[in-house]
Amino acid sequence: MNHTSLRSDLRQVIYALSNALDLVGIDDVAHGKRVGIMAAECGKVLGLAQAETTFLFDLGLLHDIGVSTTETHYHLISEFDWDGSQVHAEKGFAILREFAPLSRMALPVRYHHTHWEQLRALSPAQLTAQQAQEANLIFMVDRVDALAGPYHGGNRLFDHVGEIRAQIARNAGSYFAPELVDAFMAASETEAFWLLLEPYSIQSYLYEMLAHDASYQPSFGELRQLAVIFSHIVDAKSEFTAHHSLGVARLARFLAECAGIGKENCDKLELAGLLHDLGKLRVPDEILDKPGRLDTHERRIINTHSFETYRILRNIGGFEELALWAAYHHEEPDGTGYPFHIHGKDMPTEARILRVADIFQALAQDRPYRAGLPAHEVLAFLNEQAEKGRLDAAIVGLVGENMEQAMATALPGPGDSPFQRSGAGSVLP
Repeated sequence: MNHTSLRSDLRQVIYALSNALDLVGIDDVAHGKRVGIMAAECGKVLGLAQAETTFLFDLGLLHDIGVSTTETHYHLISEFDWDGSQVHAEKGFAILREFAPLSRMALPVRYHHTHWEQLRALSPAQLTAQQAQEANLIFMVDRVDALAGPYHGGNRLFDHVGEIRAQIARNAGSYFAPELVDAFMAASETEAFWLLLEPYSIQSYLYEMLAHDASYQPSFGELRQLAVIFSHIVDAKSEFTAHHSLGVARLARFLAECAGIGKENCDKLELAGLLHDLGKLRVPDEILDKPGRLDTHERRIINTHSFETYRILRNIGGFEELALWAAYHHEEPDGTGYPFHIHGKDMPTEARILRVADIFQALAQDRPYRAGLPAHEVLAFLNEQAEKGRLDAAIVGLVGENMEQAMATALPGPGDSPFQRSGAGSVLP
């Protein structure tokens, strides 16, 4: 049962957060959606029921939930059969099996880079016939999109459709189940199949899927668990930021409670903290992990991340306020922050808290290039920034009054698993 009045549809949340997964493609930000569309269209040719084609679409959206880095994404789209592909499949399996509303996807995701000749040798106890078909269908259309990737945009794709279809057909019986290849060949014979993969068509397809499916209002525990999953995906992008978002969320909630903010806004602020760095998935690995000072161009790229976070979260009903709080975590009272350059008078208290929590956690956390700062140094830095007008002095004062507990809250321990169950267990309709 919800303990907050936050109202959101779980499918809408998942569809919006799937945009974050597609950010890993940097300039190509619709891979998951194209895979979902192709899988659903092949499902229709196979005569599957609406519920199953919807599941295939959702599975396509989330099949790469184990991918955080641009390096892994590059291998997956540039090599037809990459030796390292199973690593992200196993990560995706580990994520999905612990979140009850999406747990049905776990095994198909685990095997979505496994050849058909290997899949068919597995026992039903390992993988049912339906799961094998789902996994192999995603593998096939995922490879279709890898082959088509260089030709999206500029009306070039139709010049290469024949060679793409021929390569898939050549791998029937080895990589892909023959009946799935037949379904793909039938579906992809039409121009409409390929035109559905264009940006405007993708958005229309997404709206249609949202419109005809039953809504499901998640509990706050389910929303939080989903936010934790995505925070872990973001934080796994760089070795420098393990559990950063979880620590920020915990500290922000703690400071909000100290400030007397109501329970509903504390709930929202915790979600904002978990999701505040979603946009970093679009930052190339080499910039995020650069050991030295960023140049002007690199700094401009990394400064886009908070707007990308806003762009994703603002499309979720019920997330309007927390989307702004998350997006404002690099804004400064004098208007020199980013991405909106708003002034302090326009910054909600929750956004100011999140900014302090973000800086606090980054200073206190151990990073590969330095040890975390001790409490007195963290507080000294925060006070210095408050004196310069870059942080809210009242929020920094709360930190000083509760320093010991703030440090403990900001630094998740080894037992703070990002995949703890929330207790609720409904299947996403």
